[in-house]
Parts: sequence; structure tokens; C-alpha cells
Amino acid sequence: MQAVSLLAPADPTPVPPQPATLEATGLSIDQLEQLLIKSLYGGEATGLTLADRVRLPYTVLEPLVERARAERLIEVRGADGVSSASYRYALTDLGRDRARQFLAGCQYTGAAPVPLAAYTAYMQVLRSARGYIDRERLRRGFSHLVVSDAIFEQLGPAINANKAVFLYGPPGNGKTVIAQGIGRAMGGEMYVPYALDIDGSIVTVYDPASHESLEAENPDPLTLIASGPRDRRWVRVRRPVVVVGGELTLAMLDLTFNRITGFYEAPVQLKANGGVFLVDDFGRQRVGPQELLNRWIVPLEGRVDYLTLHTGKKLEVPFDTLVAFATNLDPADLADEAFLRRIPYKIHIGDPTLDEFSRIFELNCRRRQLPFHRVLVTYLQRRYYGLNRRPMRACHPRDLLDQVIALCRYRGSDPMITRDLIDRACESYFLDEETGQASSLAHHKSQITNHTSQRV
Repeated sequence: MQAVSLLAPADPTPVPPQPATLEATGLSIDQLEQLLIKSLYGGEATGLTLADRVRLPYTVLEPLVERARAERLIEVRGADGVSSASYRYALTDLGRDRARQFLAGCQYTGAAPVPLAAYTAYMQVLRSARGYIDRERLRRGFSHLVVSDAIFEQLGPAINANKAVFLYGPPGNGKTVIAQGIGRAMGGEMYVPYALDIDGSIVTVYDPASHESLEAENPDPLTLIASGPRDRRWVRVRRPVVVVGGELTLAMLDLTFNRITGFYEAPVQLKANGGVFLVDDFGRQRVGPQELLNRWIVPLEGRVDYLTLHTGKKLEVPFDTLVAFATNLDPADLADEAFLRRIPYKIHIGDPTLDEFSRIFELNCRRRQLPFHRVLVTYLQRRYYGLNRRPMRACHPRDLLDQVIALCRYRGSDPMITRDLIDRACESYFLDEETGQASSLAHHKSQITNHTSQRV
């Protein structure tokens, strides 16, 4: 499926203000000094480089630099300009010893963390700034898919209510891409902290695998010297859509502490805050569905989550994500009535109609720059669906066309669609439901031949 850009936000995106003083960072002087010393352990750097590494303006860091110089932890090795921001700093022998002590306790270096209280306040502002979605905006968000009006009428209210959604139905009909489409329909941007400070412990939040950064590669030099329009400890990203599948365990839903590095990684649902969290193939995880569902009762009801530090201390964090459960199993077999009540929107994603199947086939042909002929859909329907009473699935056009293209490349010819190529693709793709053998025209003919010889 082609990647598509998210829609422009309908409402202004809240911007975290840049701290102008040490106190405004919400961090202690010792925390920032440790981060500064650890940042210099790899070699000398200018004041502007240090400001870029910790994502704070140099005017905020300058008192810490002067304090470290007074304590003989760092020294000036040269200058690239006249201001102290252009001085090249390096650790002294005492400073390297101190840096090793700091790194032994926590190896985190990089952007200064954001206090948990500041993160909680930002998520509250973001929640209140999120606008409502209408029919037109929802359809634009799903312009890359073929979705029925009946499903739109159920998805729209669910997105506006920001409540959990159960997407269920037979496999291959797009439950996963519909959940991802919710994130596209929501659209907009938000800010995610590189890391959080929680009672002196550091928790990394920004994850390139979960967040699509919208940051410029080269920051404005002026924002490195003095306060800019926003806090650079936060990354501007598109609203996240985090997907987990059969690999999900209860451990992934809590803080992960690395005893070697000395800091934590945020759980998947915290990374999804402000966006969509999709539990795909629900019911096929290594942990039992009832046990997994029990973990979600409090967050879904109270919109807060509780995480545990390795010391045993519990913390309350915001839970502002639209949770979608996608499964091809019967929801009644996975959850009891008490839990299903907490998922107010249950949407059945059924098989496409012949017209929808034809539109999906045409859409996939257009993406692969192949000519579309409706007669091919008619042939498929008559030969491989109607004859075998095989249900149409929304994924079939994509999968069959990919096989056709792969076969053309193997034969050294330009990609094209013919009945012969469609037959070959169906022969490899479909299984006869009764015999478990490949359903193909050649196999059908061989059965007739064998039956005739036996009669003779």
C-alpha cells in the first residue's frame, strides 16, 4: 500500500514553550550538570554544539558551563568566535573521572528530559485542542482505501468520542489498514518529548519506529543561543499510529528498565499517546486475551495509566490514545460483557461486495500502473469465487496482482494482466477448501481426465 501524507490539522497544534531559565526547565541543576558532563565525554565541543545536544538554549546552559569550569571539570581548548558559546570545551582529568561516575549510574545522553508534570499538562492541552471530525474529513483520510458508507457512519462517531473500537470480521478485509486510516483521518501534528524525567529516572519516549518526525535537519542557530519559539526537548511528529500484534506481552505495557544503561524505555501505549494504538490479531498473543484485557480496564475507563519503576514505585501517566482491537475471532469468545461494555464501538468489517471488490481491484491496478478491465473481475468472480463459493476478500486484488507482476518479471516481460497470468496467480494463491490442494484450471482438468480413464 502506498504511503500517504496525513491531512493538515483542523486545529492549532499546542507548542511547548522554550524555557528561558534553569528553573523553567523543571530539572535540578545537578541533573543538567550531569547531562552536560556526560555529553562532553566523547570529545571537545563548542557551546553551541552542547546546546544542540541537550536541546536547550546556550543562555540556559551558560551558568552550568561556568560552574563546571570553576570546579575544574571542563576547560577551554580554543574558540571559533568571540562569545563563550563559540568556545571549544573539553573535560579535564577530574571531569573525565566524574563523567565515568555519572555514566556508571545512567548512560543516557542527548536531549534533556521533560518533567512528567510538564508532559501531563501538555497532553491535557492537546486533548482540549483536538477538534471533531466530520464526514468530509473522514473520507479524505480514507481516500487511499475503498470503505463502505456503513463503516464510515460507525467510524466517525468513534473517532470523535475517542473511545475504544473493536474491529472484527473475517481475515483479509482491511481491519488493520482501517485502524491505521483512523490515524490518517485524525491527522494533525503534535509534540513528543525525547525523554521524560520521572522522580530522577529517565524514560525515553520518542521512537523513530513509532513516530514520524517533522523536524528540520538543520536547526536555526539563533535558537541554540537564546530562547526560541518552542522547547526543542520535544519533537514535532505526525499523530502516531502504533501497531502491535502477536508479539505483544504484558511486559511491553510497562516501563522497560535496562540495567546496563540505567534508564527506561516507555511502553508502547505511552508512545501512542495522542494518536492510535492498534492491537492487531487480538486473541493470538502469547498472553491470554482475558489477562490482556484486564490490563486495559483502568486506562479505558479513567484515561490514566499506572506504570511501575523497577524500585516498585507506581506512577500515574496520561492515557490519551484511541485503542483499536482488530481480530478475526468472535469478540464474545475473547471478552466478557463487563469488558465489552468498555469498548462501546464494535464494528464488523465484512467481505466486500462485487462492486467494492471491483473498485479495490481498479485501485490496486492504478497503483501498479496496470490497465484495469472490469472483464477480469467478472472472470475472477465466475471462475474462482462463484464456482467454488469462495468469499471475496479485500486483500485478494493486491495479492493476486503482486503475483502477476512477479511472474512477468520472472518471464522477462513487461507487467501486464491476462487470463493466463490470473489463472497462474490463482493456482498459487488459492487452496481448495475441501482437498487442501491448489485450485487451478490445470488441476480441474487433470481430475476430469483421471475420472474418464478410470471409467474406460
